[in-house]
Amino acid sequence: MIIGSNLIYCQDLPSTNTYATNLLRNERPPEGTIVYTNHQSEGKGQMGNKWESEDGKNLLISIILYPGIIDPAEQFFISMTLSLGICDFIKRYSPDCKIKWPNDIYVNDDKIAGILIENSIIDNKIDSCVAGIGLNINQVKFLSDAPNPVSLRAMKGKIYDLGICMIQLTEDIDRKYRQLISGRRDTIRSEYISSLYRYKIWGGYKDIYGVFSGRIISVTTEGLLQVERRKGKVTDYMFNELKFIP
Repeated sequence: MIIGSNLIYCQDLPSTNTYATNLLRNERPPEGTIVYTNHQSEGKGQMGNKWESEDGKNLLISIILYPGIIDPAEQFFISMTLSLGICDFIKRYSPDCKIKWPNDIYVNDDKIAGILIENSIIDNKIDSCVAGIGLNINQVKFLSDAPNPVSLRAMKGKIYDLGICMIQLTEDIDRKYRQLISGRRDTIRSEYISSLYRYKIWGGYKDIYGVFSGRIISVTTEGLLQVERRKGKVTDYMFNELKFIP
């Protein structure tokens, strides 16, 4: 087992990603080391957003990886792999799990988990990776202005054992990560694409030119989202260039 081979627990942290990044400055922990906590005062989300989590209710972890086998131009494979691992965990409890590009984890139309990946690239090689994961387990009240948070407890009406959930999550992510490092990239990309939220479903989107109707048809190895318009034109989008319209 790689993921979870070494565990570092802190009762309270500003951010598990920050702790893991600082750790890497001073030492090189075993690959798969997980930093986890009950509460983050400054939990990080995408694009500088904060990740809300009630104390002791959810899984808040950061995984340290050394995916040197992955070319920096294709580092999105790390995101695909982790997203699929989290989806495998969610599917233990709910079959309706999808990945909202690039790496938000959805159940139906609600967000249950998010990922923040911070790679260190040295000499055109990924030297290390810190992958932060926030996964809503037992929280039922969300106070931030996030539009659509959900948790396992909110969906199923029962309280879950966080220790068991952690074991299951690490097993599922470890399985996918082993696929990645064994060279099964085509399998990972194919499964990621088929797991995308709104895959091949017509819906509303907005880019710099305005609102349009389109459908997701693929994702490039670099992580660009490919969206087809009604008249057949296909456009590639980088992260934050496209907004999903309800």
